Amino acid sequence: MRLKEYRSKRDFKKTPEPKDSPQTKKARAAALDPTYAIQEHRASRLHYDLRLEESGVLKSWAIPKVPTFKAGEKRLAIETEDHPMGYEDFEGVIPEGEYGGGTVRIWDKGTYVPLETTEGKRIVEIRGRKLKGIFALIRLKPKPGEKVGPANWLFFRVGGKP
Repeated sequence: MRLKEYRSKRDFKKTPEPKDSPQTKKARAAALDPTYAIQEHRASRLHYDLRLEESGVLKSWAIPKVPTFKAGEKRLAIETEDHPMGYEDFEGVIPEGEYGGGTVRIWDKGTYVPLETTEGKRIVEIRGRKLKGIFALIRLKPKPGEKVGPANWLFFRVGGKP
């Protein structure tokens, strides 16, 4: 199951994070454009969690620096486990000692239009409150001898109005 890793890392008796999607797949399928969100996550280190709705879940990446508005300025994005629909609305405090403990708040939210989607590339038109325009997520190839771990991607604006 796609959310198995997400659920295995959390004790839902202790954390206020959503366990399952409050939205049905039918209701989401009726939506015109998929959901996009970025959450500011003040955990052990401040980072920004990018969420893109795909196939009934939120594909997720942790971005160590604030997302940029400037075209061509790249940010590292580390792929993380899928999150359930509904997480894009989550704001709150994950208790200390729990996975991802810290404060989560919505930094930007809206919809997006997928323009190109492959296993190692996402080109999307983001229609957020802050970010607007064409953005790319490109998976980096592991370096020779590098251990397999989280997939590193680059996230950057390709074009469109800032």
